[in-house]
Amino acid sequence: MIYLELFLAFFIPNIIGYGGGPAIIPLIEAEVVGRFGWMSSQEFAEVLGLGNALPSPIATKMAGYIGYEVAGIGGATIAVFATVVPTLLIMLGALGLLYRYRDSPRVKRMSQWVRPVIAMMMAGLVVSFFFESLDGVGLLHTLLIAAMAAIALLLFRLHPALVIAASLAYGGLLLG
Repeated sequence: MIYLELFLAFFIPNIIGYGGGPAIIPLIEAEVVGRFGWMSSQEFAEVLGLGNALPSPIATKMAGYIGYEVAGIGGATIAVFATVVPTLLIMLGALGLLYRYRDSPRVKRMSQWVRPVIAMMMAGLVVSFFFESLDGVGLLHTLLIAAMAAIALLLFRLHPALVIAASLAYGGLLLG
């Protein structure tokens, strides 16, 4: 029964909440503190503070911690699953609609606009990473890593994961 309660405590806020983690935190608190009484408001505030201090989405971190506190590893698994399932269902539904209407001129036009927007977002990310790298390790290492990555990807056609791993190893061994 506790697993069902954990599932509902995290599924309901995530299915009806809109706006991501900060928007659903009060809904999760209402379930965890108010409805089920698994922790006090003070304890919930401490979990929230801890969750904000760590990287990644706040809702999944809180779900994992609270689920673990309530029912161990199984509880953590159920709570995180319940947090992720609403987004997964919405994505599958949206993909189903896009697939169903893939021959529609409107969907084709929409798809044509998505690619350049994603390309510009990725270009912005690359520029941001470039300047962060310049500040962190300097011009020489930044250009050396970029050149070696380009050669590995374009000339030797290495898998991007291998290039990333090699860049991390370079940074860890020579720059760490």
